[in-house]
Amino acid sequence: MTSTQTIGHWADGKSFAGNSERTAPVTNPATGVVTGEVALATAEDARAVIDAAAAAYPAWRDTSLAKRTAILFNFRELLNARKAELAAIITAEHGKVLSDALGEVSRGQEVVEFACGIPHLLKGSMSENASTNVDVASIRQPLGVVGVIAPFNFPAMVPMWFFPIAIAAGNTVVLKPSEKDPSAALWMAELWAEAGLPAGVFNVLQGDKVAVDELLTNRGVKAVSFVGSTPIAQYVYATGTAHGKRVQALGGAKNHAVILPDADLDLAADAMINAGFGSAGERCMAISACVAVGPIADELVAKIAERAHTLKTGDGTRDSDMGPLVTRAHRDRVSSYVDAGEADGAKVVVDGRTVTPDGADEGFWLGPTLLDHVTPQMSVYTDEIFGPVLSVLRVDTYDEALELVNSGPFGNGTAIFTNDGGAARRFQNEVEVGMVGINVPIPVPTAYYSFGGWRSSLFGDTHAHGTEGVHFFTRGKVVTTRWQDPTHGGINLGFPQND
Repeated sequence: MTSTQTIGHWADGKSFAGNSERTAPVTNPATGVVTGEVALATAEDARAVIDAAAAAYPAWRDTSLAKRTAILFNFRELLNARKAELAAIITAEHGKVLSDALGEVSRGQEVVEFACGIPHLLKGSMSENASTNVDVASIRQPLGVVGVIAPFNFPAMVPMWFFPIAIAAGNTVVLKPSEKDPSAALWMAELWAEAGLPAGVFNVLQGDKVAVDELLTNRGVKAVSFVGSTPIAQYVYATGTAHGKRVQALGGAKNHAVILPDADLDLAADAMINAGFGSAGERCMAISACVAVGPIADELVAKIAERAHTLKTGDGTRDSDMGPLVTRAHRDRVSSYVDAGEADGAKVVVDGRTVTPDGADEGFWLGPTLLDHVTPQMSVYTDEIFGPVLSVLRVDTYDEALELVNSGPFGNGTAIFTNDGGAARRFQNEVEVGMVGINVPIPVPTAYYSFGGWRSSLFGDTHAHGTEGVHFFTRGKVVTTRWQDPTHGGINLGFPQND
């Protein structure tokens, strides 16, 4: 890719340049080099992509489940064979290390595999003779054109939370990826075409708020799935529902891990490293608040620090544990939170601001950062930082830890580390969070369960993938039937007779 290449849209089974003169730069975060530019759609461009999806819908809706499933299997096989290509694209534009990028693709592929079971998932039900000679059946049917608005941090996995199920159920899709890493969406569009998906069933709309607003207001779009920050999730939900759309908008998070005194501290420290610094902390399921209960805090902090010092920050294509942040502005924002925490009295145990990366000086680097003695009033605790910053809060009791988790605005994910089954069972019952891990640092459910949080982490009442995902992308219909018996003057089922 050269700096003059413009990354466009995908509509009706082919590339679509659009007519907009607006573009945004696409940058390799490890080098700071602008590698291309992405088209920012006009409203007219967005309508053209949506219209392509609408035109393809009737034929795709009426395509048999057997044929749809065969195409899903083809896509699965092609993705499995070529996932290294997609991972390389993700690393080049997002910056995460290749192993993280491959892991992202694999988690997304779980939903593709789940969607391959759509014939079973769409089975309805029937009651014979509900009334005299009356049968009642329930069926589920697709919605039409659905929009998927994806974030920068998982340019492959998050779209795959939604579009495999949407397509398998008979909908057509318009995917709006982040402007920061737009190429993965186009790669997947080409793979769908290779798998045999009819033109117009999967489309890609590049852009910013103009494209988003068209998806939220266009009468041809029946539903929208969104993942991003809470303020934008609120806007997407309010705007989409005001225009009569079904909306699931997954927002931000401030995920806590509660470490009880009886926990295996080596297991907990390993988990904090993975959950706090994996993908440079740029994930909604990152653990950013480690709550140490009782007398274990000093030992736990020492174990986390020891491990953090061994992490290698650098170019994702090299032998690194953690890559750069996605943009220079975001790196500077995350770093400013570390400055603020230090000024507020937190102890900087591991300082990522001074990291020496294995990469270009122009990269957007911030190493693993560990803050101790953080209090609930500090901005480093109250705000979703979305970077490799782990804050340790010290409390005396389980009840204090639970109150910390439950009193925050978010309710996405949480974890508890303990060897006490009773304490764990009590926590899973009392904690007001949508996804809970017990001795598991990032409680992301497998594809056949549903993903989503509570409170300000989710707007709408339907979570992603699993059975809730199937219900989101379909709507129920009840059919009541009565057929007269042939003896009442209907068709004569006897043999023909000559008069």
